[in-house]
Amino acid sequence: MWHTIITSLPAMISAMLQFTIPLAIISFIFGLILAVLTALIKFIKPSENKIIKYPWLIVRAIADFYVWLFRSTPLLVQLFIIFFGLPSAGIQLTPFIAAVIGFSLNTGAYASETIRSALMSVPQDQWDAAFTLNFTTKQTLMKIVLPQAVRIALPPLSNSFIGLVKDTSLASSITILEMFQVSQQMTAKNFQPLLMYSLAAFLYAIICSLLTLLQHYLERRTSKYVKGSEA
Repeated sequence: MWHTIITSLPAMISAMLQFTIPLAIISFIFGLILAVLTALIKFIKPSENKIIKYPWLIVRAIADFYVWLFRSTPLLVQLFIIFFGLPSAGIQLTPFIAAVIGFSLNTGAYASETIRSALMSVPQDQWDAAFTLNFTTKQTLMKIVLPQAVRIALPPLSNSFIGLVKDTSLASSITILEMFQVSQQMTAKNFQPLLMYSLAAFLYAIICSLLTLLQHYLERRTSKYVKGSEA
């Protein structure tokens, strides 16, 4: 058993460093950018100016449809449509690019609701107080509301990233040679599925445990300023 572990572990760690972790980080960054834009579109009230109001309502409807679509369909189905389905429409994507697009769109849809909820949790009194100090809407959003929303959204967004790391195992279904795919290949060679899949689970657990520790550290750092201001 130990010989099998020793011979299999380097390949799995290599796949983790080359594909699993980069795929999760890149997808989360793009997903977070998309989530912030979507959340702001859904959060900001349209202007009363008709020239601006109606185009903004159309953009908001598109954002609502995007969130509904990607929250209502399985991630695996989304990956299959992007990688196996789009070539029928003449769009060819490499497995890694297809995975980044799929994970980013899925993460963006879920994270946008997290960020929107965090923005809405900031009391209206703070908006009113900022306006009495002649802050513009942009200044209020950037200097007062967003910093508080970031602290509120940090725990659920951290959980989303940890979940994304585990979800990267689905990338094996579109031929990406990430950690779980390597464990499947090793199983085909040594015929020890329990050992190989347990080893993959152990490596996922290590990554997620380290990310959980980082999450707790960031939460303590952000909460420190809140406690300091309350004191």
